[in-house]
Amino acid sequence: MYEQQLARIQDKLHALRNADVELSLFGAESHEYVLEPVWTTEQMKQFEQKWKVQLPEDYQAFLLTVGAGGTGPYYGLEKPEDGVYAVLDYGDELNAISDPCTLTEAWNWDYDWYDDSRTEEEWSQLEHEYYDPKWSAGMLRISDFGCGVSMNLVVKGSSYGEIWADDRANSNGIYPDHYMGNKERLCFLDWYELWLDQSLLECEEQAKESSNDPR
Repeated sequence: MYEQQLARIQDKLHALRNADVELSLFGAESHEYVLEPVWTTEQMKQFEQKWKVQLPEDYQAFLLTVGAGGTGPYYGLEKPEDGVYAVLDYGDELNAISDPCTLTEAWNWDYDWYDDSRTEEEWSQLEHEYYDPKWSAGMLRISDFGCGVSMNLVVKGSSYGEIWADDRANSNGIYPDHYMGNKERLCFLDWYELWLDQSLLECEEQAKESSNDPR
């Protein structure tokens, strides 16, 4: 079903590795164009059973064919087993991945986060509620955008199969990912291939600038 797109992606990955040998693109020094080993179908089943989710078919195809993390948008793709945690690099706080996502539109709280009239205790309670894993339920973190922003794949509930950004660290809420200029919502493979296309274009532009450098 996804054979042609996966073949294109693998060709573009090969081209991008060759085009960015100096790791000059954003995030390249982090993932270094190295992919984690692909999953087996048994690993897939174990993950889904453990977390009570069914991974979107296009993401499954990627994990089984291309790699289970590594090379990818921003600072690279996270391994699925790492993406179940609510906060990057904190392996003790689980996201509510097993609960269904309820969001269909961008979500945020309409609060003035700089309101000095609230007490410290009131702000502490608000922040605790704001960062409650229930808001990002059903979302698997797949990439670290930086600045506290994570990219997530909805694996259960509403907006299933779509890429969403969790930008609560900057008080911007949770919303469908449009960081690559896409107006439509993207599934995993389309999101990944768009990143490849834009990265290859950036490499072409850098090569042109370098060839026109008179030094």
